[in-house]
Amino acid sequence: MGSELVIPKWASNPCIMGIDEAGRGPVLGPMVYGCLYCARSYQNTLSTLEFADSKTLKEQKREELFEDLKVNESIGWAVDVIDPRELSAKMLNKNKINLNEISHDSAIGLITRVLNLGVLLTEVYLDTVGDPEKYRVKLSERFSSIKFVVSKKADSIYPVVSGASIVAKVTRDRALREWELEETAENMQRNFGSGYPGDPQTKSWLENHKHSVFGFPTLVRFSWGTCNSYLKEGVEVLWESDKMDEDGTCSSHGKRQLKLSNVGFTSSKRRSEEIESSGKGRCKFFEARKLEQVTHF
Repeated sequence: MGSELVIPKWASNPCIMGIDEAGRGPVLGPMVYGCLYCARSYQNTLSTLEFADSKTLKEQKREELFEDLKVNESIGWAVDVIDPRELSAKMLNKNKINLNEISHDSAIGLITRVLNLGVLLTEVYLDTVGDPEKYRVKLSERFSSIKFVVSKKADSIYPVVSGASIVAKVTRDRALREWELEETAENMQRNFGSGYPGDPQTKSWLENHKHSVFGFPTLVRFSWGTCNSYLKEGVEVLWESDKMDEDGTCSSHGKRQLKLSNVGFTSSKRRSEEIESSGKGRCKFFEARKLEQVTHF
């Protein structure tokens, strides 16, 4: 998503880019990285366009500025929308990828995308993720022809990063407003608030939308520690992790089972069987397909 259909003539001249994110902290919805780029010669004009750190602007003002920059032929922009399921899967993977690495990869992806369009990027400004100098060195080693400026509060210092902040924030806000809940439970509601863990409305939504077996709807970043407290009464899920020897017997370690305690499943297996047999709480996905638990094959 972005202004990538037609590459303007100015893109062949030295260009600058700003990169910023929205939605790093919330437990709900995607994290969005946005970038804004323009010719270096347009830099002075850019500073007159009222761009500012998106957190300091009211929603209506952000929307207006976003619509203005979309039709400004002297500006290009792009976004990377990272789905909450992708965030959680990477953070809970056997080879874990932390949020800083995910953020770095997203920024690198945006730079690569714009370079591949044929834009002559010579300077890139970013808000820091982790140690500023280490981040700058990492980017410089990857893109040796570009000068990188990595700074705390970059979105309030450099107009090109302020513009990227608006791109990212408006895109995330719209994604939340237009989010289509895939789950089919009858009590699904959209009044989930800001999505931040401390928001009372978000807390209430998490409490009311947890499932003892299936956890949370796909809107939720289930890897967040915030989620653990809501699933204390969830069904315990056990997996056999032993490896069989060639003769078919268990290895010397014997049978081992791993509990998924990292997502808060703590109650008994018997309780899950009782829920399933009663039909209470059964997911509509299974009901619609007339799928039932099978005990004999």
